[in-house]
Amino acid sequence: MSDPVFNLINSEKTRQQEGLELIPSENYVSKAVLEAAGSVLTNKYSEGYPSFDGIGKDGEFWDEARVAEEQLKNFRYYGGQENIDRIERLAISRACRLFHADHANVQPHSGANANEAVYWAWCKPGDKILAMNLSAGGHLTHGSPVTRSAHIYHFLAYGVDASGDIDYTALEKIALAEKPKIILVGYSAFMKIPDFARIAKLKDKLPDTLFMADMAHVAGLIAGGVHPNPLDFGFHVMTTTTHKTLRGPRGGMILSKGNVASPLKKPEHTLENIPILIDRSVFPGTQGGPLEHIIAAKAVAFGEALKPEFKTYAKNIVKNAKALADALKQEGFVLEGDGTENHLVLVNVKQSFGIDGKFFEKALDCVGLNLNANAVPSDKGAAFRPSGVRLGTPAITTRGLGVAEMKVIAHWMKRVINICVGIGEEARLDLGEAEFAEIRKEVKNLALKFPVPGI
Repeated sequence: MSDPVFNLINSEKTRQQEGLELIPSENYVSKAVLEAAGSVLTNKYSEGYPSFDGIGKDGEFWDEARVAEEQLKNFRYYGGQENIDRIERLAISRACRLFHADHANVQPHSGANANEAVYWAWCKPGDKILAMNLSAGGHLTHGSPVTRSAHIYHFLAYGVDASGDIDYTALEKIALAEKPKIILVGYSAFMKIPDFARIAKLKDKLPDTLFMADMAHVAGLIAGGVHPNPLDFGFHVMTTTTHKTLRGPRGGMILSKGNVASPLKKPEHTLENIPILIDRSVFPGTQGGPLEHIIAAKAVAFGEALKPEFKTYAKNIVKNAKALADALKQEGFVLEGDGTENHLVLVNVKQSFGIDGKFFEKALDCVGLNLNANAVPSDKGAAFRPSGVRLGTPAITTRGLGVAEMKVIAHWMKRVINICVGIGEEARLDLGEAEFAEIRKEVKNLALKFPVPGI
């Protein structure tokens, strides 16, 4: 008898094929990425790092003699690393090429781990970190009191202005008055392109401040050349997840500028040495053994992102997002920031139609359109009854949907709203699929025309 886990995996496969994924932090990986993630590399313990001597921009120049020589200089705690070291070097070198970085640490298990490692590398407990407020679109790891890091460091917050853009005046005022150890630009529900150049000008007045960007959501857009790269404007560090728009396996990464050297010897605590400090912070500071099967999958994804067709993909993500935003406005939805400049759209459904985001999320699940309830700036709703929903286009663009389909999706969403408005408050608690059967059939028919890659 087979393990029922595999029946559930097949059920999830069917769900993905028959529905449309609108969650902006999700995507579909290629068959090659799936194969690497499910490889025998999961059997290997590889605490530590490969040697960084001679890492070049191609990462694929290792002959057998060089491999043997490098094995004598690696920084692993276990033997048998000749293949692992080459794979991790390859992931590092490809990441550096993609993002114009001096170094990449590809070991973080998640974006949250990556952020915590940077904090630990540069800050002491109680140090100040300035980041975007969660209610304005920031991420939990940027200072939310429910996280561990918020109990270790002193987080200060900036927000957004009436247009939905960063309140740069407030950011600058707080930064100059408080002199934080880190200024962090990053977000999980923000539709504008940050003015990295303006923020980086603060470096002259804050010489001991680390300038950090959490680009987890838009890393694929940066790699594809349709979003500016904060490292090109003088930021010291960029963290990211490796899924979302980057279309790799679920994981994290830290990119940095500065000296690259052995992490065994503790370096001087300077901004120039931040790559070494980060390596020491990841291991042994905040993580144990790296997931080398996932690192291999990251390397494959980075290789795919270096190909010319990835630039086309990134352009289409933004094109579809803007088309979806325009279509939603035509259907009567109120959008935060009045639209989008990236892959993400934040809809205020409470203001639009008097319905909370969680109920709308549940209703859309019934028709096979998956997104997530999300707070909007200055939201009065409770954490699990926010006023908005967050949606985006990375996954559906991977499947090949275009501008015409964005209009169809927006119309389906309005039809679902019309049904929801007609359902009483008490009935909403027992919402089932019967009310949405016709729309569900239409979603399934369209979804099956655009196969999910890799499965």
